[in-house]
Amino acid sequence: MKLLLRLLVTALAAMVTAYLLPGVRLKDFVTALILAVVLSLLNLLVKPILIIFTLPVTIITLGLFLLVINAIIILLASKLVDGFKVDGFWWALLFSLVLTIVSGIMNSIAGSSDND
Repeated sequence: MKLLLRLLVTALAAMVTAYLLPGVRLKDFVTALILAVVLSLLNLLVKPILIIFTLPVTIITLGLFLLVINAIIILLASKLVDGFKVDGFWWALLFSLVLTIVSGIMNSIAGSSDND
C-alpha cells in the first residue's frame, strides 16, 4: 500500500514539476504514472550501476556528481516513456531537483515517510 501511495505522489509531483518547468512536457496523468514506475525501476536497477562506475568522480566532487547521474536517469526515462519529453541535460537536472523537492513535500503531507 505504501508503494502505491509513493507512486501516486511521485506521479502527481511529476505533473506539478512539468507544469512549472517550460523545458519539460508531460502529456497526462497516466503518462505520469508510467513515468513514476519507470523512474522507480531505473533508480532500482540502473542507478546503482552508474554510481559504482563513477565512484571515483563522485568522491572527488564530494557527491555532486550524483546530480549528473540523476539527470542521466531522467533523460533515459524520457527516451523510454512516450508523452514525456525533456529538452536537454540542464532541464533534466532542474527537473530532478524540483521533482525531489516537490515529492518530498507531498510525501510529508501524505504521511508516506520511510520511518512509518
